[in-house]
Amino acid sequence: MDAGSSYLKLIKEVEASCKEANRAFDSVCVCAVSKTVGIDKVLEAYRAGALVFGENRPDALMEKHDQLPQATWHFIGNIQSRRIEDIVGRATLIHSVCAMRHVEKIDECAAALNIAQKVLVEVNVSGEETKSGISPREVLDFLHEAHAFSHVQICGFMTMAPQGDPAYAREVFEQLAYLKEFACSHADESVAKRITELSMGMSEDWHEALRAGATIIRVGRAIFSEEFSTNN
Repeated sequence: MDAGSSYLKLIKEVEASCKEANRAFDSVCVCAVSKTVGIDKVLEAYRAGALVFGENRPDALMEKHDQLPQATWHFIGNIQSRRIEDIVGRATLIHSVCAMRHVEKIDECAAALNIAQKVLVEVNVSGEETKSGISPREVLDFLHEAHAFSHVQICGFMTMAPQGDPAYAREVFEQLAYLKEFACSHADESVAKRITELSMGMSEDWHEALRAGATIIRVGRAIFSEEFSTNN
């Protein structure tokens, strides 16, 4: 099955899950994580209707963006200060902001381009040491401090759940959804009104994320890997 067919299969599953969860299909963005494949596979998915792609390395983002600029590109990887200028402007949305020094650098690069760079704050809800992100208790202070940077627009939050336990994954996603509501009710109104996105859920757990309120699911293997199975 090529990437286009896999994408269409996934979309049918997302539509069905949205219906079960009493959600509108257009309330969920499917970000096709293309970090492991070349532009040929990206084009297969694009021709089938995929419009949003996610990359975790600046070099790959630059290369694929330049080859398919009509698509929407997200950056989902760990941020390195020296590569921020390669990301800003190419990525419509940066999912993985969790350091104020990166907010400052993103603001500087976005100002040079005269744009407002949209970003998500990565939150380590599960508390795993191997995962990046700020702790939930740091969120309000982070939002308050970041508000000083006029060329950075925080649109919501991102998290990753531990693999292998769907019930625990659902708990993590529900905690992030609660955190979003908490932040919106406690942050300044000008900040809160922009916080609309929840990026959570990948190939093996996006169903749980969707039920918990995800607005963006990051799906790679289910689209681009012929060996992927939810039973693996």
